[in-house]
Amino acid sequence: MSTTATGLRRLSLVCLATPDQDSAIAFYESIGFEKRTDTPFDNGYRWVEVYLPDGSTGIALAPPRAGSEVQPVETGIVLTTADIESTHEHMRQLDIDVDAEIMRMGDPVPPMFLFRDPTGHSLMVVEEP
Repeated sequence: MSTTATGLRRLSLVCLATPDQDSAIAFYESIGFEKRTDTPFDNGYRWVEVYLPDGSTGIALAPPRAGSEVQPVETGIVLTTADIESTHEHMRQLDIDVDAEIMRMGDPVPPMFLFRDPTGHSLMVVEEP
């Protein structure tokens, strides 16, 4: 594996602040993620990581810093699917906060939609070409 001049090699995790880790774990597991790490640390906190089954980049579902309030953000996280219609419909059936319509902008932009996790953070699903 090659590295950059700074020594950076790969993206391993994206960290999302979540006030209710158990709810977030259940949500991400409901859409196909698996919990690979759930480790307690200082003051009753837990470090939780979820990954897609074939994925090597995960999402850390971390408690907010002491004294800070979690604000929903557009995460910039993009997940891919082979069948955007099926994935969209499945998420709707799970009562996930998902865009009502799939965005179709035409080539070269693939079909996509946004959904929100229990904290309100938005993620994108894009159909692979």
